[in-house]
Amino acid sequence: MTQTESTKPEAGEGHWGVRTDFRARRLAMFLEQVDGIIARTGQCRVLDMGGSVEYWHDLGALWRDRSISFTLVNLEMTAAPDSRFTCVEGDCRDLSRWPDKSFDIVHSNSVLEHVGRWKDMRAMANEVGRLAPRYFVQTPNFWFPLEPHFRVPFFHWLPEPLRIALVMRRSCGAFPKAPTIDDAQRFIEDSTLLDAKRFISLFPGAELKRERFCGLTKSLIAVR
Repeated sequence: MTQTESTKPEAGEGHWGVRTDFRARRLAMFLEQVDGIIARTGQCRVLDMGGSVEYWHDLGALWRDRSISFTLVNLEMTAAPDSRFTCVEGDCRDLSRWPDKSFDIVHSNSVLEHVGRWKDMRAMANEVGRLAPRYFVQTPNFWFPLEPHFRVPFFHWLPEPLRIALVMRRSCGAFPKAPTIDDAQRFIEDSTLLDAKRFISLFPGAELKRERFCGLTKSLIAVR
Protein backbone atom coordinates (compact mmCIF):
# COMPACT_ATOMS: atom_id res chain seq x y z
CA MET A 1 0.00 0.00 0.00
CA THR A 2 1.28 3.44 -0.87
CA GLN A 3 0.03 6.64 0.61
CA THR A 4 1.46 9.26 -1.63
CA GLU A 5 0.34 11.18 -4.63
CA SER A 6 0.97 9.30 -7.86
CA THR A 7 3.76 10.71 -10.00
CA LYS A 8 2.74 8.53 -12.95
CA PRO A 9 0.52 9.97 -15.67
CA GLU A 10 -3.16 9.37 -15.09
CA ALA A 11 -5.55 8.14 -17.74
CA GLY A 12 -5.67 10.69 -20.52
CA GLU A 13 -2.47 12.31 -19.26
CA GLY A 14 0.19 10.39 -21.15
CA HIS A 15 2.16 13.47 -22.18
CA TRP A 16 3.70 15.66 -19.49
CA GLY A 17 2.09 18.81 -20.88
CA VAL A 18 -1.35 17.18 -20.83
CA ARG A 19 -0.82 15.91 -17.29
CA THR A 20 0.18 19.37 -16.14
CA ASP A 21 -2.88 20.84 -17.84
CA PHE A 22 -5.22 18.52 -15.92
CA ARG A 23 -3.49 19.27 -12.64
CA ALA A 24 -3.42 23.00 -13.39
CA ARG A 25 -7.18 22.98 -13.88
CA ARG A 26 -7.65 21.14 -10.60
CA LEU A 27 -5.37 23.58 -8.83
CA ALA A 28 -7.27 26.54 -10.25
CA MET A 29 -10.44 25.12 -8.65
CA PHE A 30 -8.59 24.62 -5.38
CA LEU A 31 -7.18 28.15 -5.43
CA GLU A 32 -10.70 29.57 -5.64
CA GLN A 33 -11.24 28.13 -2.17
CA VAL A 34 -7.83 29.34 -1.00
CA ASP A 35 -8.51 32.88 -2.22
CA GLY A 36 -11.73 33.01 -0.20
CA ILE A 37 -9.80 31.98 2.92
CA ILE A 38 -7.05 34.53 2.33
CA ALA A 39 -9.63 37.28 1.76
CA ARG A 40 -11.00 36.60 5.25
CA THR A 41 -7.86 35.78 7.24
CA GLY A 42 -4.91 37.07 5.21
CA GLN A 43 -3.28 33.65 4.87
CA CYS A 44 -4.09 29.99 4.24
CA ARG A 45 -2.75 26.91 6.03
CA VAL A 46 -2.95 23.90 3.70
CA LEU A 47 -2.71 20.30 4.87
CA ASP A 48 -1.84 18.11 1.88
CA MET A 49 -2.49 14.44 2.62
CA GLY A 50 -0.07 12.31 0.61
CA GLY A 51 1.12 15.25 -1.48
CA SER A 52 4.56 15.83 -2.93
CA VAL A 53 6.76 18.90 -3.03
CA GLU A 54 7.28 18.25 -6.76
CA TYR A 55 3.56 18.64 -7.41
CA TRP A 56 3.49 22.09 -5.87
CA HIS A 57 6.77 23.21 -7.43
CA ASP A 58 5.66 22.11 -10.91
CA LEU A 59 2.61 24.37 -10.58
CA GLY A 60 4.30 27.07 -8.53
CA ALA A 61 3.51 29.86 -11.00
CA LEU A 62 -0.17 29.50 -10.08
CA TRP A 63 0.17 29.97 -6.30
CA ARG A 64 3.52 31.54 -5.33
CA ASP A 65 2.14 35.07 -5.07
CA ARG A 66 -0.36 33.96 -2.42
CA SER A 67 0.18 33.77 1.34
CA ILE A 68 0.04 29.98 1.65
CA SER A 69 1.87 27.54 3.93
CA PHE A 70 1.87 23.79 3.28
CA THR A 71 2.06 20.82 5.62
CA LEU A 72 2.64 17.61 3.64
CA VAL A 73 1.92 14.24 5.28
CA ASN A 74 3.34 10.98 3.90
CA LEU A 75 4.22 7.57 5.25
CA GLU A 76 7.89 8.42 4.74
CA MET A 77 9.57 11.69 5.59
CA THR A 78 10.58 13.93 2.68
CA ALA A 79 12.77 17.02 2.64
CA ALA A 80 11.14 20.44 2.90
CA PRO A 81 12.62 22.73 0.22
CA ASP A 82 11.83 26.06 1.89
CA SER A 83 10.05 27.66 4.83
CA ARG A 84 6.64 27.49 3.15
CA PHE A 85 6.69 23.69 3.41
CA THR A 86 6.59 21.42 6.44
CA CYS A 87 6.98 17.72 5.63
CA VAL A 88 5.73 15.27 8.25
CA GLU A 89 5.79 11.49 8.54
CA GLY A 90 2.29 10.25 9.26
CA ASP A 91 -0.66 8.09 8.28
CA CYS A 92 -3.62 9.87 6.69
CA ARG A 93 -6.00 7.46 8.44
CA ASP A 94 -4.96 8.73 11.87
CA LEU A 95 -3.62 12.25 12.30
CA SER A 96 -4.62 12.66 15.95
CA ARG A 97 -1.34 14.51 16.48
CA TRP A 98 -3.35 17.59 15.41
CA PRO A 99 -6.53 18.84 17.11
CA ASP A 100 -9.72 19.61 15.21
CA LYS A 101 -9.60 22.46 12.67
CA SER A 102 -5.82 22.84 12.85
CA PHE A 103 -5.75 23.91 9.18
CA ASP A 104 -7.76 26.12 6.89
CA ILE A 105 -8.15 23.55 4.11
CA VAL A 106 -7.18 19.94 3.32
CA HIS A 107 -5.94 19.02 -0.15
CA SER A 108 -5.55 15.48 -1.46
CA ASN A 109 -4.84 14.43 -5.03
CA SER A 110 -5.03 10.74 -6.10
CA VAL A 111 -4.36 9.38 -2.61
CA LEU A 112 -7.65 8.12 -1.19
CA GLU A 113 -7.64 5.06 -3.46
CA HIS A 114 -4.27 3.97 -2.03
CA VAL A 115 -4.95 3.95 1.71
CA GLY A 116 -6.65 0.54 1.82
CA ARG A 117 -10.18 -0.84 1.83
CA TRP A 118 -13.42 0.88 2.80
CA LYS A 119 -12.73 1.23 6.54
CA ASP A 120 -9.35 2.80 5.71
CA MET A 121 -10.92 5.24 3.25
CA ARG A 122 -13.56 6.11 5.83
CA ALA A 123 -10.84 6.77 8.41
CA MET A 124 -8.99 9.11 6.03
CA ALA A 125 -12.20 10.89 5.05
CA ASN A 126 -13.04 11.43 8.72
CA GLU A 127 -9.64 13.03 9.26
CA VAL A 128 -10.14 15.24 6.21
CA GLY A 129 -13.40 16.59 7.62
CA ARG A 130 -12.02 16.93 11.15
CA LEU A 131 -8.83 18.81 10.43
CA ALA A 132 -10.20 21.73 8.39
CA PRO A 133 -13.53 23.39 7.63
CA ARG A 134 -12.79 23.14 3.90
CA TYR A 135 -11.30 20.47 1.67
CA PHE A 136 -10.53 19.42 -1.90
CA VAL A 137 -10.20 15.66 -2.39
CA GLN A 138 -9.71 14.05 -5.82
CA THR A 139 -9.70 10.37 -6.79
CA PRO A 140 -9.96 8.45 -10.10
CA ASN A 141 -13.41 7.26 -11.15
CA PHE A 142 -14.09 3.51 -11.16
CA TRP A 143 -16.27 3.81 -14.26
CA PHE A 144 -13.59 5.41 -16.44
CA PRO A 145 -12.50 2.58 -18.76
CA LEU A 146 -8.73 3.10 -18.56
CA GLU A 147 -7.32 2.15 -15.16
CA PRO A 148 -4.95 5.04 -14.28
CA HIS A 149 -2.28 3.05 -12.42
CA PHE A 150 -1.98 -0.04 -14.63
CA ARG A 151 -2.93 1.86 -17.80
CA VAL A 152 -4.74 -1.15 -19.24
CA PRO A 153 -8.30 -0.67 -20.58
CA PHE A 154 -10.94 -2.29 -18.37
CA PHE A 155 -8.25 -3.74 -16.07
CA HIS A 156 -10.09 -2.86 -12.85
CA TRP A 157 -13.30 -4.44 -14.16
CA LEU A 158 -11.68 -7.85 -14.68
CA PRO A 159 -11.99 -10.69 -12.12
CA GLU A 160 -9.07 -10.75 -9.70
CA PRO A 161 -7.52 -14.00 -11.06
CA LEU A 162 -7.32 -12.42 -14.53
CA ARG A 163 -5.70 -9.29 -13.16
CA ILE A 164 -3.12 -11.40 -11.32
CA ALA A 165 -2.39 -13.38 -14.48
CA LEU A 166 -1.99 -10.19 -16.50
CA VAL A 167 0.50 -8.50 -14.16
CA MET A 168 2.53 -11.74 -13.98
CA ARG A 169 2.69 -11.83 -17.78
CA ARG A 170 3.81 -8.25 -18.48
CA SER A 171 4.58 -4.86 -16.98
CA CYS A 172 1.53 -2.64 -16.65
CA GLY A 173 1.74 1.13 -16.28
CA ALA A 174 3.46 2.00 -13.01
CA PHE A 175 4.12 -1.66 -12.19
CA PRO A 176 6.85 -4.01 -13.48
CA LYS A 177 6.09 -7.61 -14.38
CA ALA A 178 5.27 -9.40 -11.11
CA PRO A 179 7.73 -12.26 -10.48
CA THR A 180 5.57 -13.98 -7.84
CA ILE A 181 1.94 -14.35 -6.81
CA ASP A 182 2.73 -12.33 -3.69
CA ASP A 183 3.99 -9.44 -5.82
CA ALA A 184 1.03 -9.67 -8.18
CA GLN A 185 -1.44 -9.60 -5.29
CA ARG A 186 0.34 -6.64 -3.73
CA PHE A 187 0.25 -4.76 -7.04
CA ILE A 188 -3.47 -5.20 -7.63
CA GLU A 189 -4.28 -4.35 -4.00
CA ASP A 190 -2.29 -1.11 -4.23
CA SER A 191 -5.37 0.86 -5.25
CA THR A 192 -9.14 0.58 -4.90
CA LEU A 193 -11.14 2.82 -7.19
CA LEU A 194 -14.51 4.27 -6.16
CA ASP A 195 -17.61 5.21 -8.08
CA ALA A 196 -19.36 8.53 -7.46
CA LYS A 197 -21.96 7.14 -5.03
CA ARG A 198 -19.43 5.53 -2.70
CA PHE A 199 -16.99 8.40 -2.99
CA ILE A 200 -19.38 11.19 -2.09
CA SER A 201 -20.82 9.13 0.78
CA LEU A 202 -17.43 9.51 2.45
CA PHE A 203 -17.79 13.31 2.39
CA PRO A 204 -21.30 14.29 3.55
CA GLY A 205 -22.11 17.90 2.76
CA ALA A 206 -19.49 18.14 0.01
CA GLU A 207 -20.14 19.20 -3.58
CA LEU A 208 -19.23 16.52 -6.12
CA LYS A 209 -17.34 17.78 -9.15
CA ARG A 210 -16.55 15.59 -12.15
CA GLU A 211 -13.37 15.90 -14.21
CA ARG A 212 -14.04 14.75 -17.77
CA PHE A 213 -11.91 13.35 -20.58
CA CYS A 214 -13.41 12.63 -24.00
CA GLY A 215 -16.86 13.15 -22.49
CA LEU A 216 -16.35 10.55 -19.74
CA THR A 217 -15.87 11.20 -16.04
CA LYS A 218 -12.17 10.55 -15.45
CA SER A 219 -11.96 11.56 -11.82
CA LEU A 220 -14.16 12.69 -8.94
CA ILE A 221 -13.58 15.65 -6.65
CA ALA A 222 -15.24 16.36 -3.29
CA VAL A 223 -15.23 20.07 -2.48
CA ARG A 224 -16.36 21.78 0.70
